[in-house]
Amino acid sequence: MSFESLGLLPELLRAVREQGYESPTPIQAQAIPLVLEGRDLMGRAQTGTGKTAGFTLPLLQRLAPQASSSASPARHPIRALILTPTRELAMQVEESVRTYGKYIPLRSTTIFGGVNINPQTKALRAGVEILVATPGRLLDHHQQGNLNFSQLEILVLDEADRMLDMGFIRDIQKIITLLPKQRQTLLFSATFTDEIKQLAAQFLRNPASVQITPQNTAAELVRQVVHPVDRERKRHLLAHLITSRKLEQVLVFTRTKHGANRLSEQLDKDGISSMAIHGNKSQPQRIKALEDFKKGAVRVLVATDIAARGLDIDQLPHVVNYELPQVPEDYIHRIGRTGRAGSEGEALSLVCVDEKGLLKDIEKLLRKELPKDIVPGYAPDPSIPAEPIQNGRQGGGGRGRGPARPARGGSAPAPRGERGRHPSRPGARGK
Repeated sequence: MSFESLGLLPELLRAVREQGYESPTPIQAQAIPLVLEGRDLMGRAQTGTGKTAGFTLPLLQRLAPQASSSASPARHPIRALILTPTRELAMQVEESVRTYGKYIPLRSTTIFGGVNINPQTKALRAGVEILVATPGRLLDHHQQGNLNFSQLEILVLDEADRMLDMGFIRDIQKIITLLPKQRQTLLFSATFTDEIKQLAAQFLRNPASVQITPQNTAAELVRQVVHPVDRERKRHLLAHLITSRKLEQVLVFTRTKHGANRLSEQLDKDGISSMAIHGNKSQPQRIKALEDFKKGAVRVLVATDIAARGLDIDQLPHVVNYELPQVPEDYIHRIGRTGRAGSEGEALSLVCVDEKGLLKDIEKLLRKELPKDIVPGYAPDPSIPAEPIQNGRQGGGGRGRGPARPARGGSAPAPRGERGRHPSRPGARGK
């Protein structure tokens, strides 16, 4: 099958060819015709499957006939709204809109928290047809009178399961009350949980369903290996693997922001260039870290689970779970950063005695046992007892630890801009 057979406009086909793509991925082949027909859609696909192009290409085509590059700003109402859970994903989706819409006279912009609101206000008032936004900042702009959805035609909820995980459900419900009832709604999610199905039942009309990747199945092209090691020797083993195997462009996951900072600093001391990316970093810092990593100026990017989805890095070869996530599904999202678009990838997990239960949960989810490989010189000491994982981090070393509490991915509470409402914090809103 070719992109031409999907009935896309010549302008879109030209942009696709310029990106080097010849054939659509399964999600694109199934979703694009349905979206072009005007159908509401529920799409289940893991990251790295071409999902974003699967909705941006037909969205651009459906809006294109009425577009006019000579129209005045007042004639550029918002006609499509794409909601995403994180700033990083919002930027990447809008980049996709610009890339594929290069020859289509449509204006787009992105709005998210953590940055000055004034430039966003200026862009909105200048007029855009396609708006990519995180929920909290969008509501801020609505309160300031910067948005007009009276002519909105298409709503996209991207990574809906992640938005629910982050507590955005009330914000999403409020946003949808601002939109015309007569519209096309597209919902994409890595999983179809009961909550997602309930959300779809509320907001979608007789949706078509596209399910590409079996639920909770890790990328087939990812080689997964577990390296058993003592908790206090993880950093040394990580440095050894990177240097001895000459690994380049390695995405390393920790459970906490403090742990990400500390590991990044330690790797730098070991002579391995590294930067950390997490919720406490400013937006410019996060953008710079990601750009430096993509272009090879930084060898290792240490991230919390905020980066488990939404980071779009072409042909990322290596992902390392320095600490296993406390939610098994997050393991799948983490390793989904590699093995994308037909390229092979490798996911290494450094597992200490404290994490045996977490590993068992992951293997249960995957329905298979992961291969274990003890690196010579780093065999774990069987006399070391397991310690509980508290406050999202492993015990040990005499560090002070507070009372245990459940945590998703081990991250401390996210700053404004990365969390939704929480039952114990009425009025809190992600931006």
